[in-house]
Amino acid sequence: MLKVKPLAFDSFGVRSMATFVETDDLKVLIDPGVSLAPSRYSLPPHPVEEQRMSETWADIKEHAARSDVLVVTHYHYDHYDPEEPEIYKGKIVYLKHPKEKINKSQEKRASYFLDKLTGIPKSIDIADAKEFEHGSTSIKFSHPVYHGTNPKLGYVVEVSIACGGEKLVFTSDVEGPSVAQQVEFIIQENPDLVILDGPMTYMLGFRYSRQSLALSVENMKRLIKETAVKTILPEHHFMRDLKYKERIAEVYESAVEKGVKVITAAEYLGREVEMLEARRKELYDYNQ
Repeated sequence: MLKVKPLAFDSFGVRSMATFVETDDLKVLIDPGVSLAPSRYSLPPHPVEEQRMSETWADIKEHAARSDVLVVTHYHYDHYDPEEPEIYKGKIVYLKHPKEKINKSQEKRASYFLDKLTGIPKSIDIADAKEFEHGSTSIKFSHPVYHGTNPKLGYVVEVSIACGGEKLVFTSDVEGPSVAQQVEFIIQENPDLVILDGPMTYMLGFRYSRQSLALSVENMKRLIKETAVKTILPEHHFMRDLKYKERIAEVYESAVEKGVKVITAAEYLGREVEMLEARRKELYDYNQ
């Protein structure tokens, strides 16, 4: 059996994909980090965003203390915090490879992080393309896939957690998925629930092409048609665009036909969607 609890997501008003997973055998925390956009609409984070980040980070730390396993899928600061290594104390840690399939920036960050972790976790294992068994729970990692549509921003590992006939796939930062290798892992795993980093449409026509969006839409429709998925949470980069629903209208239509839920992490928890970064201009105007 799997219990999945999103802890910090863009639909909560912060940049994060921190997710807590409880199985029959253990508790897993994926990507224990949270951050804010340093600048959006040429504006710094609003005090409401700062407060939300403080709240979600406290929640992440509380769940880290309860976890047996901590996973870091790549070395961007919204997915881990190198300055708080104590949350890894006594934990089993699975990390994206710090030297292979990695760009220079993340390689440097990984080296610094590993130095900080010295002597703190119970164990550290490289995750890439590996599978780990914990009783009846399986934690499987993809080969490294692009962070986005090309290798410029480096690579991430996708995560599959299965127990008791239920399965979750957590894609990390695929920004789509618009690349074949990113979607093939999900299809191969055939999960019930997908936590998906959706297309980066808030940069559409600038750092994200219309072709990448079209490919992402087709690949999401493939997931709906070719797997037994029941729920997809398109999140993270995707939830920085107030027009997110119209960007993937075809996906929502396909989901209705197959009885699949396509919802945000906030909606998954029964919470209100709060896209604070996308509404930053509005937040500042509101207080003037």
